[in-house]
Amino acid sequence: MTTQAATTGFPPLSLLEKAAKVLSAFQSAEPRLTLTQVVQRSGIPRSSAHRILDQLVQLRWLEREGHDYRLGMGMLELGALASHHNRLRRAALPHLHALHESTGHLVHLTVLDGAEVVYLERIGGSDDGGVPSRVGGRQPAHCTAAGKAILAFGDAALVEQVIHGGLRARTPRTITRPESLRRELAAVRERGVAFDHEEGFRGVSCVAAPLRGAGRAVAAISVCGNGAHRELERIAPSVLGCARSVWQDMFGPGRRAKNRARSERAAPSVPAVPPHAMDGMMSWLRFSEWM
Repeated sequence: MTTQAATTGFPPLSLLEKAAKVLSAFQSAEPRLTLTQVVQRSGIPRSSAHRILDQLVQLRWLEREGHDYRLGMGMLELGALASHHNRLRRAALPHLHALHESTGHLVHLTVLDGAEVVYLERIGGSDDGGVPSRVGGRQPAHCTAAGKAILAFGDAALVEQVIHGGLRARTPRTITRPESLRRELAAVRERGVAFDHEEGFRGVSCVAAPLRGAGRAVAAISVCGNGAHRELERIAPSVLGCARSVWQDMFGPGRRAKNRARSERAAPSVPAVPPHAMDGMMSWLRFSEWM
């Protein structure tokens, strides 16, 4: 019996490559395909194609209706997630570069995936090589500033899920007690930013701000570096401002700001505020906004 490698001169396809060819068969105007059509378009033998289709249905990447197959919710969810992340990265990129230029430190854009943060972007220079991070890399959320920033403004059930999975120590400073993590997240909500004092890696400190409006955080922006712990308090307002700018570029000023603008246009004119009173008001506003 001749093998595929002997007849074509190429090595046999792996299971992953076969599955990719089966899924590629659905890249057409026809939303539904039969087994015969999948075989014709993919070039995969009928028995293998049938087996792969059944497995993809179980994974929710495809759906079956009678003798027809079509893309399933699993594929749609992955596509929507990829589109969201691409949009987020495009909106954030110029602000991340500006933040790196102003602070001189490594800048990250991260999202939460289960109990881990995933790095969507990393902006830095050769001096930041000591920070072990990369685009697509993962770190436990509980020991990173970015992870704590997202968890603090996320679902309480997710926090408990992270705790239930175990708070493993990465360094002697890693938070490993559930109550300590809950107190830390409460402090993050009060401050608006999260800190990481060598909790993930020795010698590396970070400050992060959540990317959010009035609801849950969808991502976080962080600044970190070797020996940066002395500058975290100074850098924190810049990180928070960067996160707000990215959110506004993606979603606009928000409903509350729009309603306030409409109210200001409709409101009658009022007497000017004395300069000394205005100075006091601005100081209070800056303090309350930071808090």
